[in-house]
Amino acid sequence: MEWQLAWRLFKRELAQGQLLLIVLAITLAVLSVSGLARVSERLQVAINGEAATFIAADRSIDSPVQLDPNVLQIADDLNLNHVTNMQFNSMVYAGDKFQLVTIKAVGEGYPLKGKVELSTGETSLLPAKGEAWFENRLGGLLGYPKSLELGNSDLVLSAEISRLPDGGFNPFASAPVLLMRLDDVDATGIIQPGSRVSYIYQFTGDTDALTAFEAQAKPLLNNSQRWIDVQSGDSPIASAVKRAERFLLLASLLGIALACAAIGIAAQRYCQRHYDVVAMLKTFGASAKQIRLLFGFHLMLVTLLGIALGLFGGVLLDLAITQFLPPEIAAYSPPYSRPLLLGMSTGLISAFMFSAYPLMRLLAIPPLRVLQRQLEGLQFGMWLHLLLSLGAMALLGYLYSRSIALTMTVVLTVLLLGALLSILGFVMIRMGHSVGMKTTNPLQLALAGLRRRARQNAVQLVGFSSALVLLLTILALRQDLLNEWQKQLPEDAPNYFLVNIAPEDSHPLQQFLDDNRIQATDIYPVIRGRLTHINGEELISDEQERTGTAGRVGISRELNLTYRDTLPPNNPIVEGVFNQADDEVSVESGVAERLGLALNDSMTFSIDNQSVTVKATSIRKVQWETLQPNFFMIFRPKALAPFSYTSMASFHLNDQDLKAQGSELSANGVVLQLIQQFPTISVIDVGAMVGQLRQIIDQVSLSLTLVLALVLLASALVLIAQTEAGMATRQRELAVLRTFGASGWLLRAATGLEFALLGAIAGFLAVIVAEFALYMLKTQVFELVVYMHWEWWIIAPISGALVVALLGVWRCRQLLNQSCSELLKAG
Repeated sequence: MEWQLAWRLFKRELAQGQLLLIVLAITLAVLSVSGLARVSERLQVAINGEAATFIAADRSIDSPVQLDPNVLQIADDLNLNHVTNMQFNSMVYAGDKFQLVTIKAVGEGYPLKGKVELSTGETSLLPAKGEAWFENRLGGLLGYPKSLELGNSDLVLSAEISRLPDGGFNPFASAPVLLMRLDDVDATGIIQPGSRVSYIYQFTGDTDALTAFEAQAKPLLNNSQRWIDVQSGDSPIASAVKRAERFLLLASLLGIALACAAIGIAAQRYCQRHYDVVAMLKTFGASAKQIRLLFGFHLMLVTLLGIALGLFGGVLLDLAITQFLPPEIAAYSPPYSRPLLLGMSTGLISAFMFSAYPLMRLLAIPPLRVLQRQLEGLQFGMWLHLLLSLGAMALLGYLYSRSIALTMTVVLTVLLLGALLSILGFVMIRMGHSVGMKTTNPLQLALAGLRRRARQNAVQLVGFSSALVLLLTILALRQDLLNEWQKQLPEDAPNYFLVNIAPEDSHPLQQFLDDNRIQATDIYPVIRGRLTHINGEELISDEQERTGTAGRVGISRELNLTYRDTLPPNNPIVEGVFNQADDEVSVESGVAERLGLALNDSMTFSIDNQSVTVKATSIRKVQWETLQPNFFMIFRPKALAPFSYTSMASFHLNDQDLKAQGSELSANGVVLQLIQQFPTISVIDVGAMVGQLRQIIDQVSLSLTLVLALVLLASALVLIAQTEAGMATRQRELAVLRTFGASGWLLRAATGLEFALLGAIAGFLAVIVAEFALYMLKTQVFELVVYMHWEWWIIAPISGALVVALLGVWRCRQLLNQSCSELLKAG
């Protein structure tokens, strides 16, 4: 019987539109969460997939020895594709010329991601047996021979390499690359016991298999073996990908929080609508069990309808967004299962846990309410409501992020913001207490309304302000991230590097650049040296540490050092003061952290068999993503003056700029002149890599914009839900004021002003909290520069007043247009 009654009540209220708010809240909550999850997963997979072309695979392991066969067996068991490569240095000979090269011997299937770019175009093939492909620099150094000698083998040079997908970017690696087949290596006789070789194992597969592979394979690696993915330091876009993923995750978690808030508000309104129904049922003799079953079934029907509509809308949203995505992103389509399950969980968990307390109050309504409508039954237990609400938010947040730390951070932040906004909002609204109940003008009537509904308005402020806080936070983070990437990779980012610049060529080269109006970076001297001691303690290598040698672990290779009088661009000081004396050095922050360096620690370097001791007086944060020369250590000129050096620089050059300057030469023509005039300088073209970097950044930017749009939708949902709250009370007040002769103009103006004041206060409070939230996020998560958004202090209160006033007047338009008799009948 209860089921049949619940079904009839459900159909009637649905037809009358009384369930519109809670169904819409659940629908949009499920739609927002499933849509955010689907879009975020698609963009995250696409970004990582496109970024993976920089390492020619999804995952890679770099090892100085052959990998444990158990690791490869794990990959096979998980159906991962994998290929084995080798990399080592060797001399090659062509007639009477010889050159040190980097041999890249690749297995069948290379590259797993991306393609090899030859001078004739892209290819997915490998050199034929007995053949090799060469970089342009090698051809120039050896006079473009048809073949060359490598150990015991003669290799035919059959193609010129423009770019390798995993070529990386290291302007200090002066040895040109020779690509050959892995199965040709044995015939050369070069690899012997003790040879220095890097074995590079590359893997691709679906996300779940890769995650399982990482969990099982990583523990089997030793300290000399490196696990590499697109977020490793080797990737030139590692920072961009990490920040984008954090943004997508944060935005999705905030979207879940907003959706939960909307359902909570709607659930409270749903229960308030049924106070009179429960009172009448109890008056007619219905038992508590019958009422519980009735409204349990009724709420279940409402929830299921909202979930069904939300999931359908989420799928439509994904299909619609896919039409506007670039083909390279739309091609990635992760499974629907997780977004759909997350959407269903959101609807079920939030509807139950946010409705539990309002439902308890509903079931506790006394029968006497039929005569005294001010009775509302249960008046305690808000702690339970708060506990259930936070529990729902935490559970959904963890289901989405799978990160306890991030989930708890968001929950605690929401709790703190809610408490702060409730207190501040209630205090500010209570300031209207001194304003009397006069209704001679709209402002006085609006202030009187705020005073009468102080507690309810304080709750509304929490909703309004929370929506604005999250909106401002996401908007500011998105803009800051885009600005950061744009600064790192502007339109005039260097696309050519010059290395091995002899000291005597520095001034003529600068003159050449000036004559051709080429905007170049400074010319940086490069001196190689090895760090041997810190504070007088001799450093040991990783290999020595593995064999049990005690001591402080250093850097097991030579470093590229430079000297300057001034701080280079994009190298902000985070500690100390840049070099003031000749015995001071500025250290990159990552190296300082790795070595455990502190300010004023002494460091001894071995340079050309001579010792140089300096002290660290500043620590810099280097933006490695910028295509400019960057260094771990920067000395004063006098400290490195006795040592020989070469130099390097970078510059931007394209045909459009040359044409605008009236030059008849193309970019290639200018570079050819440079090579002819300075034959000992190596010119490295990174234009293709810059183009690919920009493509990835554009995709990341698009993802941030789409997620921002979805958060806007969730914010609008909360604003609408909060505006809906309190309509019944407002209807009775309007009826009373109409009875006492208040004009329609006065009521419309007072209602608009009341909502505008609420919106302005919410905007003001939102700015305070958003600035605090941005400070925490930028310093603890995104590593961005912190600054105040002064314009918000004007824009946010005005925008909040306009938006909330428009929503409030729009929602109250029917009530404001009704006559006194109509209001009394409806009430």
